[in-house]
Amino acid sequence: MAGNRKLNRPTDQRVAIVRGLTTDLLWYGRIETTEARAKEVRKQAEKIITMGIKTYEDVVTVTKSKLNDKGQKVETEVKNDGPARLNARRRMMAYLYERKIERNEGEKKAVYKVRVEGNKHPVITKIFDELAPKYAKRAEEKGQGGGYTRIIKMGPRRGDCAETVILELVD
Repeated sequence: MAGNRKLNRPTDQRVAIVRGLTTDLLWYGRIETTEARAKEVRKQAEKIITMGIKTYEDVVTVTKSKLNDKGQKVETEVKNDGPARLNARRRMMAYLYERKIERNEGEKKAVYKVRVEGNKHPVITKIFDELAPKYAKRAEEKGQGGGYTRIIKMGPRRGDCAETVILELVD
C-alpha cells in the first residue's frame, strides 16, 4: 500500500496524533510509542529538522532606533529572520503544536518570566538554535544528511500486544 499508514484512525485523529508525537519528539528528544506511529513520526521529524538545517543561518541584522526612558534616540541591532528562514519558521508553526517552557523546581515566578520573556514559540526556537546547528555539524562530519532519529524496539505491549519502541533523536 502506497502512502501513509492509517493507524486505525480517522484522518483528523491520525494527523493530530502524528503532529503531537512529532512536537513531543522535537521538544523532549525521546518518546515511547508503537512502531507504526514511530515510523510516521520519524518521517515528519526528519523533514522538519532538514528544513531547519537548510535555513538556520539565514539571519538579517537590522539597526532600529528607539526612544529610551529619557526621550533620547538609541540605535539597537536586531536579528531578524531572512526570507528562507521566515518561510521555514511559518511552515513549522503551521505543523507543530505549541509547548510551554516548564518552570524549574524552586524557581521564582519573576525569574521564570524573565527567562521565558520573548520566546513565543519555544519548540521552533529549539529547532533553529539547538538541533539545526548540531545536526548540520554532524552531516558535515559524516558527509550525509538525514538519520537524525533512532528507533529502539522494546517488545510487545501488555494488553494488546502492540510492538512498542523508543523513538529518539540521535546525539
